[in-house]
Amino acid sequence: MASYHKSSAARPVSRGGVGLTGRPPSGIRPLSGNRVATAMPPGTARPGSRGGPIGTGGVLSSQIKVADRPVTQQGLTGMKTGMKGPQRQILDKSYYLGLLRSKISELTTEVNKLQKEIEMYNQENSVYLSYEKRAETLAVEIKEFQGQLADYNMLVDKLNTNTEMEEVMNDYNMLKAQNDRETQSMDVIFTERQAKEKQMRSVEEEIEQEKQAADDIIKNMSLENQVKYLEMKATNEKLLQELDTLQQQLDSQNMKKESMEAEIAHSQVKQEAVLLHEKLYELESHRDQMIAEDKSIGSPMEEREKLLKQVKDDNQEIASMERQLTDIKEKINQFNEEIRQLDMDLEEHQGNASALNKVSKGRQT
Repeated sequence: MASYHKSSAARPVSRGGVGLTGRPPSGIRPLSGNRVATAMPPGTARPGSRGGPIGTGGVLSSQIKVADRPVTQQGLTGMKTGMKGPQRQILDKSYYLGLLRSKISELTTEVNKLQKEIEMYNQENSVYLSYEKRAETLAVEIKEFQGQLADYNMLVDKLNTNTEMEEVMNDYNMLKAQNDRETQSMDVIFTERQAKEKQMRSVEEEIEQEKQAADDIIKNMSLENQVKYLEMKATNEKLLQELDTLQQQLDSQNMKKESMEAEIAHSQVKQEAVLLHEKLYELESHRDQMIAEDKSIGSPMEEREKLLKQVKDDNQEIASMERQLTDIKEKINQFNEEIRQLDMDLEEHQGNASALNKVSKGRQT
């Protein structure tokens, strides 16, 4: 194959395009590289002809690049398409299996890498936890040593200032009593805390029981009642949210009011302005009331008729009250007469009873 290319590259080309052996004919240049030798410059005549102008227009008007038309033993060949590299022509099962194996190997490598990182992080975490525990113990020891150092420093200060032993013992007893009191208070607080926690747990258990009972009641409800309950629950939540919003607004307004009152308290002019505004509000209210009364008052004829009607009604009411009063007086007189008659009968009965008692006593004697 190498000899073939070598001979075809060194062989000259004739006018007809067929390779010849020996010296090329006159008027024809030998090939230089891959260029085709012609008797005229390119573009002035058709390749392989003796000349003749090329007509303008059409396909032949474009210049032919002879370097792109390599010469072989059989003549001019077509242009070869460029290749981007070695490619597999048939994508069969083995190709996809190889691709899958390569992806699996990549995933396995990545998983192993991540596993190693996880093991490293776990080791670092365990070491960190051990260091953290040791740091906590060392911190406690440091606090103890700091307390001892403070005690020793205080003792050195006492010795340097020539303090008496009795005074040191008094300080010691005072601090001990204070520590005992604080220890007792801490015990009381701890006991109260335990009691409160126990109470909270019992309350939480009761709340859970009530929730369970409420859920059971809801489950036993009819479908219509459940729908009503859910609607009412949603309404309640919405109202609670609105209440929270309004409470926040009220708090902000109260804070604003307090700040304004503080500003007014420090300013005499603002206090006078507040008094004037209050007086103005009272006058405006009185004005509105008078305007409303004026609107309610009608014309003089209407007022006269209204008064006459009111007088008639009052007279009728007075007459009915007088009749009732007369009836009451008559009933009172009748009751008084009956009472007087009963008193007379009672006195007569008592006289008869006393006479009978005298007669019976005389007979007994």
